Amino acid sequence: MLPRDYARIDNAVLAELLRLVGTIPDEVEGDAFGKIYEYFLGKFALAEGKLGGEFFTPTSIVKLIVDIIEPFHGRILDPACGSGGMFVQSARFVEEHQKNPTSEISIFGQERVEETIRLAKMNLAVHGLSGDIVQSNTYYEDPHSSVGRFDFVLANPPFNVNAIDKERIKDDRRFPLGIPSVDNGNYLWIQIFSSALNETGRAGFVMANSASDARHSELAIRRKLIEDRQVDVIVAVGSNFFYTVSLPVTLWFLDRGKKDIDRSDQVLFIDARHIFRQVDRAHRDFTPAHHEFLANIVRMYRGEELELAHRSSAMLEESFPDLGYVDLPGLCKVASIEEIETHGWSLNPGRYVGVADGSEDDFDFAERFGEATEEFQALSIEAGELVQLVVENAALISADGTGQLT
Repeated sequence: MLPRDYARIDNAVLAELLRLVGTIPDEVEGDAFGKIYEYFLGKFALAEGKLGGEFFTPTSIVKLIVDIIEPFHGRILDPACGSGGMFVQSARFVEEHQKNPTSEISIFGQERVEETIRLAKMNLAVHGLSGDIVQSNTYYEDPHSSVGRFDFVLANPPFNVNAIDKERIKDDRRFPLGIPSVDNGNYLWIQIFSSALNETGRAGFVMANSASDARHSELAIRRKLIEDRQVDVIVAVGSNFFYTVSLPVTLWFLDRGKKDIDRSDQVLFIDARHIFRQVDRAHRDFTPAHHEFLANIVRMYRGEELELAHRSSAMLEESFPDLGYVDLPGLCKVASIEEIETHGWSLNPGRYVGVADGSEDDFDFAERFGEATEEFQALSIEAGELVQLVVENAALISADGTGQLT
């Protein structure tokens, strides 16, 4: 399938493309065309830089999210689906566990940009998948009637979006924990993910680091999520995993089904900032063994069976000789809700995990400076809003009975 304006592509390029496709053997095993499509999506996103990040989440990040939420069966929603990578990796997860994804999972997506929807539908098609992907603005529209409907939610939403019209969403059922007073969309996205889950649903999503320690109205929403026993796992990921920004990010995992089990009062924090493969000077990713190792830490915490197909056994035996979960300074820590409260309801893994015994804290100036810059920007926004609030209150206090300033 070629784009409508394929005529602008040089004939020699088209001829070479057809020649290369023709060299693929008919008996090739596996999802060859799907992998080729993913390869080109990744290269295109890399070339596009910031614009590429609007439709493509690096496969390395997507695979880790999928491995941790384990979408074996059910309805899957991505309300910021881009080119559909979350769906493709979910299907792969099902296949790796000897099931047929077309009969095990149902796919639902939302995307604002029409051209990106075409990428997503093609991505599904070349992987033998189909789904209900709708063009819509997720802040204001809920075409899938999502509240309480989904078994799994996966997403990489845009960070720190401002100028959202809060009047249009003030009565929206997807925001039961309240509309944050700050001009920032992060905690709207978090509520969109949470509210879409059914009673046993799980969510995994990428979030800006600043959201883990956000204050005021956002802190109040985060506290409600924690006290409601929804937050299950938080993973800190290092810098340079994304094509759009070099800043580190945090992966959040919610689980509405943990309220009545032994770990209901606990949250697992993982600091994976020191785990990566250096792809080139500016980019990092996880190896299959890294994915499996990190997901196995979560499986040990949940009391699930370990998976060792991707040769993570050496890493596991080095860190967990008994192949059972224990807190490891610098890597992982299970914190109680009471402990989280003492830390001001922070979900920053660094506050809990600490530094490995006998090792120095690896200091990455660029990473630390980026984190400080992000925090400064968030605090500056809060400061501006507080100044405006003080000015408005001062005006009210000094106004006479007619409402005019005296």
